[in-house]
Amino acid sequence: MSDEISIQFTRFSAFYSPLIATIAGGFLQQEGFAPRHSIAPAGKSAIEGVVAGTVHVCQSAPSQGFGPLEKGQKPPAVHFAQINEMDGFFLTGRAADPAFTWDKLRGTRVLVDHGGQPLAMFKYACHRRGLDYKAITAVDVPSAAMDAAFRNGDGDYIHQQGPAPQQLEHDGAGHIVASVGQAIGPCAFSSLAATREWLGTDAAKRFMRAYRKARAWVIATPAATIAEAEASFFPEIDQAVLGATIAYYQKLGCWTPHVEITRPAFEATLDVFQHARLITKRHAYDDVVVPPPAG
Repeated sequence: MSDEISIQFTRFSAFYSPLIATIAGGFLQQEGFAPRHSIAPAGKSAIEGVVAGTVHVCQSAPSQGFGPLEKGQKPPAVHFAQINEMDGFFLTGRAADPAFTWDKLRGTRVLVDHGGQPLAMFKYACHRRGLDYKAITAVDVPSAAMDAAFRNGDGDYIHQQGPAPQQLEHDGAGHIVASVGQAIGPCAFSSLAATREWLGTDAAKRFMRAYRKARAWVIATPAATIAEAEASFFPEIDQAVLGATIAYYQKLGCWTPHVEITRPAFEATLDVFQHARLITKRHAYDDVVVPPPAG
């Protein structure tokens, strides 16, 4: 009899392949789990499911802990392993531009994902590349409607997470010109979160064993093989596009061999959120992050 384990994603995309692969690659099943996954309902945080006890592990971001800390509260969940140590969003333009520089965004209409962390990261990338964010017209379209808006002619550029940009390229509707992650460098971007109580269980140790194996697998395995394993999770995405997206993320270095959320990566994320004026002080690493369960 397998143990049920419930995993919830805040967003579901190929960017989170190290976690998707725990299911798609059979690693959780090898540890005696019957995994089920879900996506957090619109307007709800996956952390809420963890706190309610309906979710064991969720895909989140260390910055999720900043909200409670800003109110003087202890975050209800802690972040114990990284999924991506880099922003996974891309800038896509109407035409191929091998000589693209961020300065070319000046005076253009950019469909920018206005989600809390994506927007903070985009502003910081502009800052790092010497571009005043106010020099662009940042168009706020709901995330789910951005792609259609761009395809229908709105905007000169669009800011999206893979595989949407790769699908635009595949369809001849756009060309990737820049990576936000490259502009910023390593940071604590997305993570695995759970309660401190659950992290003390044997199940947490078994989950962590599966996750370490899955992470090593997505780093070392050809992108096309990973795409084949994950294809059923992305029925609306062309498998070649899925493979191209995974290859992009492998090359970008989002999935580093270490699973720990490092202090330098956490400090870099504090820099981003301070620049966006989303936090009033630099929060303590130990209030947000714990080591992965051993075992």
